[in-house]
Amino acid sequence: MTGRHGVAVTGLGVRSAAGATPEELWESLLDCRSAISLHPFDDEGSVVHPASAMTRFDPAGYLSPKETRRADRSVQLAVCAAVDAVADAGGLHVAPGRRAVVTGTGYGGVISQEDGIGHPDVLYAPRLMHNAGAYWISARLGVTGPSLTISTACASGTHAVGEAMQMIRAGGADVVVAGGHDSPLTPTTALAFGRAGAMVTECEDPASASRPFDVGRRGFVLAEGAAFLVLERLDLARARGARIHATLTGYGRTSDAHHLTAPHPDGAGARACMEQALADAGTSADAVTHVNAHGTGTELNDVAEARAISALFGPRVVPVTAPKAVTGHGLGLAGALEAVITVMSVREGLAPPTAHLTRLDPRCELDLVTGEARKIPDGPVISNSFAFGGHNACVVFDSPHG
Repeated sequence: MTGRHGVAVTGLGVRSAAGATPEELWESLLDCRSAISLHPFDDEGSVVHPASAMTRFDPAGYLSPKETRRADRSVQLAVCAAVDAVADAGGLHVAPGRRAVVTGTGYGGVISQEDGIGHPDVLYAPRLMHNAGAYWISARLGVTGPSLTISTACASGTHAVGEAMQMIRAGGADVVVAGGHDSPLTPTTALAFGRAGAMVTECEDPASASRPFDVGRRGFVLAEGAAFLVLERLDLARARGARIHATLTGYGRTSDAHHLTAPHPDGAGARACMEQALADAGTSADAVTHVNAHGTGTELNDVAEARAISALFGPRVVPVTAPKAVTGHGLGLAGALEAVITVMSVREGLAPPTAHLTRLDPRCELDLVTGEARKIPDGPVISNSFAFGGHNACVVFDSPHG
C-alpha cells in the first residue's frame, strides 16, 4: 500500500431515467421510485417492452445543434454527465497533459448503427465507434493526456473507473474523468435479448418489472444513460480544498473463463474479484459495511452472485442493495452509475433499499435491504459488476476521513 497515490472522488454526474442528477437518482433509490415503464422500441410500436428510457432528455446547453447531429444519443448523454461531474468537482485543476478520460460502453453508437444500415451518411462511422464518447469528452474538457475506451459488456463502466484509478496510482495522470454510457434501446437489441430469455418482455406491472433476487424475477430491464466520476490524486484534491465525496481504494478484475453468457454457477470468479478488490484496498471482508450488488434479475446471475457474496462474507451478514430494481440495466453504463450510487452510500452513510422484493429466492442467502434505507457505519463499500463474457469487475470506496 505504500508509495501509491491515494485517489479521491471529487465530482459526480449522471443522466438516467431514475435521475438527471446524482441527487435525483439518490432520491429515487431511497423512495423505491422505479424509472421503468412500457417503452416502444420502434416507431410503429410493434416492439413494446418495459424499459428505463430518458423520454425528456435534451442536450441543449451542452452540445450545439451541429454537434448533436454528429453524436449518437449515447455520446450526448455521456457529454452531459461528464461535464456535470467536472462542474461538481469545481473544474479540472491540472495541466491538459495531466488530465485523462476513460469511458466504458457495451454497445457504442448502436442507435446510429441501426438507423444507418443500408444508407449510411458521411458521419456514420464516427457516430457508431465505441471511442466516440472519449473523443467528445476529451475535446470538450481539454484533455490531452490518455484517452481510452473499455468495452467489457456490463462490466465496462466499473472497469473504466478501476483503470482510471490505476492510471492515477501509476502517475500517468493526476485527474481522470471516468465513467460509462450506453443507449441500447433499439428494436433489434430488445428483440435479441428478449428471444434469448434474458430480458423482461411482459409483466403485469411494468414499474416493478426489474426484481433482482426475487423468486418472481423474469430477467433484466434495458436502460439508457451515462454516469461519470472525477477521480483526482488525493493529495492534490486536499491541497486545493476540494470537496471529497469518497475515496476510491480498491479494484479487482477477473475472468470466469466458463461460458460466453452464463456466469460460473458457484460464483468463483465473482468471489475472486471481490477478494482481489478488497486486498487491493488493504482491507478485509469483515470490514465491509455494504455491498452494491450487480443484481440483474436474471436467475443465473442472481444465484451465482449471491453464492459468491455468501461465501466471502457469510450468509446474510453484510447489507446488500440491488439498484437495478429502480434504474434498470444500462449495460456498459451500469457499473459507472452504481459507482456513483456507492459513493453516495459512503457519503450519506446509508444503504438504499432494494425495490420490488416480495419473496427472496431461497437460494440467495443475502441480507437484502428492503423497505427503507439502512444506516451503515464508516467503512469500505464494494460495488460489483459481472458481465457476459465472464468479465468481472469490483471497486471499493471508503470515507475520505478514514
